[in-house]
Amino acid sequence: MSKLLVRPHAPDATGSVLEVTPASAGWTHVGFQVVKLAAGAVFEGGDPDRETCIVVMSGTAEVSAQGVSFGAIGGRASVFEDKAPGAVYVPAAIAFSVSAVSDVEVALCSAPGQPGGQARLIAEHDMPRETRGRGTNTRFVRNILPETAPADGLLVVEVITPGGHWSSYPPHKHDTAAEGEETALEETYYHRLNPPQGFAFQRVYTDDRSLDETVCVQDGDVVMVPRGYHPVGAPHGYDLYYLNVMAGPHRKWIFRNDPAHDWIMRQA
Repeated sequence: MSKLLVRPHAPDATGSVLEVTPASAGWTHVGFQVVKLAAGAVFEGGDPDRETCIVVMSGTAEVSAQGVSFGAIGGRASVFEDKAPGAVYVPAAIAFSVSAVSDVEVALCSAPGQPGGQARLIAEHDMPRETRGRGTNTRFVRNILPETAPADGLLVVEVITPGGHWSSYPPHKHDTAAEGEETALEETYYHRLNPPQGFAFQRVYTDDRSLDETVCVQDGDVVMVPRGYHPVGAPHGYDLYYLNVMAGPHRKWIFRNDPAHDWIMRQA
């Protein structure tokens, strides 16, 4: 199995079914965890040195942090419902709890952060939605925690790619710090498929091909992107959802397309 691929497992005592840490990924910034809770269960977290974006991907949960309850948030039947997720931003050094009102699937997206900030609810109107691409390159993007919103390092976005379409395409990368031209950001892709027995493909490759892997992803898999270009293809009949978490030394998303394929952007 590819070293870039992380598969889910049965829930542990906390409800965690998947976790990527900087240590397990061999990088510095991005952390990602998926927790599945039955109604009535509670997950508690918080890190002295890391900020967290809590994303209630499906189901409803009550989230509390810093002595404040943000009430019941979420409510999607699945990640494929055309509705914003519930989301709360929690700065470093603040404990939080997630209490499941119904069965829930929750993503915990993290990066190094500084104490002293305020936890906040991310409202639906603060998650701008956009359509990118055209033809079979069309996909639907919701910016949960964009660079225009306050945070120390985190960028969080979710994407729906219809069956038969490509995404993160033309192939692009963001692994080099070049002022005004490209930023260095680690990234995880958390994949879900509809129907769930489907599959998709993600290629991760560098210019010199020192890294060049094509990964077959199934429902619930994570692909880690430490560097390189990283396009995704969804087969006919299977819609693809992915949740992206990015972080790096500079909180800005500036990418560079693969020069061999950049011509696609210039098509009439």
